[in-house]
Amino acid sequence: MQTPDLFIGIDVSKARLDIATHPSGESWRVANDPEGVAALVTRLQDLAPRLVVLEATGAYERLATRSLGAAELPVALVNPRQVRYYARSVGRLAKTDRIDAAIIAQFAAAIRPVPRPLPDETQERLRDLLARRHQLVQMRTQEKNRLEMASPSVREGIVGHIAYLDAEIAQVERQLQEEIERSETHREARKVLESFKGVGPVASMTLLIELPELGQLNRKQIAALVGVAPLNNDSGRKRGKRSTWGGRGQVRSVLYMAALSAIRHNPAIRALYERLIQAGKPRKVAIMACMRKILTILNAMMKNGTPWEPNHEAQRKARKAAEREAAEAELEAAVEAEPVGVMP
Repeated sequence: MQTPDLFIGIDVSKARLDIATHPSGESWRVANDPEGVAALVTRLQDLAPRLVVLEATGAYERLATRSLGAAELPVALVNPRQVRYYARSVGRLAKTDRIDAAIIAQFAAAIRPVPRPLPDETQERLRDLLARRHQLVQMRTQEKNRLEMASPSVREGIVGHIAYLDAEIAQVERQLQEEIERSETHREARKVLESFKGVGPVASMTLLIELPELGQLNRKQIAALVGVAPLNNDSGRKRGKRSTWGGRGQVRSVLYMAALSAIRHNPAIRALYERLIQAGKPRKVAIMACMRKILTILNAMMKNGTPWEPNHEAQRKARKAAEREAAEAELEAAVEAEPVGVMP
């Protein structure tokens, strides 16, 4: 008799890890520290599971995922929203750590998310620095908004804080650049990305760090992953408005800014934008189509390792291939899509 595949769900919190197995239904708990994770790894190696699934919690899952990956166990990190939707779909509305672990194990067995390579230490450092830059920029924006209505008694302090945040942001950006320069792979990839007119240093760093799949997926997969692919909303005779939703927020934000820059300075993107506006498309829809076209072009560039040099004869074929993919994506992205959740 064949032994059924075993799936492991791990609910992560700051102090502990709750573990459940499916279909056997076993459960236990360990501390979320080096000793507890080491015991967990040893036990899972004995069980030889088909898949281990954890929710991405921001940072608390790092020790477990790094240790499980080092032990060559199949690990997949998933969005907590996906697991919650799955729990509702099967009528499991109660929520405790133990129940959550069991639901994650069932989710692993039913959905079977694909294990992907986990980020190494360099990639994690880059992500931490990029996240810190994002936090500082948000704080600076808040302070600038307060400055507009600030009374003279507090204005000086706000101005001083903005100057401090400016210096901190510049320091973090220097650290990011130094980390990227130390890696030949990142350094060359950044040159490829920034060769496209409209993609600057912040956009290239964000794409390298937050979208490592760039160049490894096809144009439809990468668009869906980022969240720039219009989603249907049809039923029977109804043809609802398409919308973009989900995906990676930071990547969409930098693509939005890249699109605005490219509409001004990149003839290929400007032509697309003007064509859609003349066809009567709303401005946001036209920008969304530009974002998707830029992503498609960058994906092809990264796949071929070819900078965007439209006048370079040796690179003409690679450029034409990227343009063909982008033209096909344009037809899909130019539908009447409301860009839900995209940075305005």
